[in-house]
Amino acid sequence: MKKSPVKKLPQISEAEYEVMKIVWKSAPISTTEITKRLLAVTDWNPKTIQTLIKRLVNKGALSYEKQSRVFVYRPLVEEREYRNQESRSFLDRFYGGHLSSMVCSYLEQDNLSREELDALKSLLLKQTEKGGG
Repeated sequence: MKKSPVKKLPQISEAEYEVMKIVWKSAPISTTEITKRLLAVTDWNPKTIQTLIKRLVNKGALSYEKQSRVFVYRPLVEEREYRNQESRSFLDRFYGGHLSSMVCSYLEQDNLSREELDALKSLLLKQTEKGGG
């Protein structure tokens, strides 16, 4: 199977990512609802939240449409696609692009629980059975 060319996704800050998580989970979603949900878990000012939403629109991460007097937002970036890009970037930056180096680092520091080790083992076995590399 051929890999499709990697699409360059917008850079999203930590704060913008919090907005995106809400949009990914509940799109289509209004400004009011995004603000309400973020105010429940942050101490951000509503104007700050509106600024973050506007930045995400300008970056091409969100689209919007006006429905009567309400702006409704939808993601233009898929959550999985964004997480995959961030994971690749993290691996490249800290582990030279080598997943095995990252896993070894975690194993050497004893940072994985028994459940995480079992899940990793299961994933590796599935991938091996599929003939993946």
